[in-house]
Amino acid sequence: MTDRRVPDFFIVGNPKCGTTALYEMLRRQPGIFMPNKKSPHFFASENGAAPARLPQTVEDYLALFDDARPGQLLGEASPSYLRSLTAASLIAEMQPDARIIAILREPASFLRSLHLQMVQNHLETVKDFEKAIRLEPARRLGERIPRNCRLPQALLYSEHVRYVEQLRRYHAVFRPENVLVLIYDDFRADNEGTVSAVLEFLGVESVAPVQAREANPTVRLRSKWLDDWIHRVSVSRGPVMKGVRLGIKAVTSRRLRHRALGMRGSVVYGEPRAPDEQLMLELRGRFKGEVEALSDYLGRDLVDLWDYGSVD
Repeated sequence: MTDRRVPDFFIVGNPKCGTTALYEMLRRQPGIFMPNKKSPHFFASENGAAPARLPQTVEDYLALFDDARPGQLLGEASPSYLRSLTAASLIAEMQPDARIIAILREPASFLRSLHLQMVQNHLETVKDFEKAIRLEPARRLGERIPRNCRLPQALLYSEHVRYVEQLRRYHAVFRPENVLVLIYDDFRADNEGTVSAVLEFLGVESVAPVQAREANPTVRLRSKWLDDWIHRVSVSRGPVMKGVRLGIKAVTSRRLRHRALGMRGSVVYGEPRAPDEQLMLELRGRFKGEVEALSDYLGRDLVDLWDYGSVD
């Protein structure tokens, strides 16, 4: 039991669909408080034990909102909640009147961006998107899982594109008027109009100007070896890597270390290559049924919007 306030709304995902950009835009509104720690993932219980940097208990989680001013609407954004089998019911248990915001994207482009992000986050070790997709049957059997991947279920790419099933979990525990489904294309085309619609849905007056923003852009990993080495040096708690960190610190200035970190992005990452059109066509064929079902479920022609009419 706690006397702390609980969140009023949740941006539940999907990842790589503008959730970070929406979070950044909403938290600039004076009537809204969203914690600095985006993505606490607290209600995605199937993720197992949360890393130490994430809240471990209800008190830890609600403490994220302690700095909110009276009268502000409280919200958080965790893109794992839409795919989660447990998040909808657990959120409803804590906040039955919560407002839910989901963002959906054309499946093939979504999975390509998701794969690049998971490589960048060191969850995925297979840089080639097609090879990673083909590994899904083996990974369902617990095989070919990267050694340090703490979320192996996230590597089952097709599980992320069960849009209707995901939405039904939220509609089962929340009133229809409490669930807002956004389409990524609309958000990209009109940031201001989409944010205005979200604020109206939340019952918050728009005060701060909405500035177009692209957060967490998709990038390509140039050098997996270099990125892995930097990652190990940065996070490893072992004595060897600790000695490396101390050695680097001893022979370099803080200014030089900051400059090196700033250069990391251009050295390790680059613009994504053009997608493999044959693979993208194959994925569109695989997910056409899902797009048709989602069109019926939402009452919107996404088959036409996402150009699936000509897909066999």
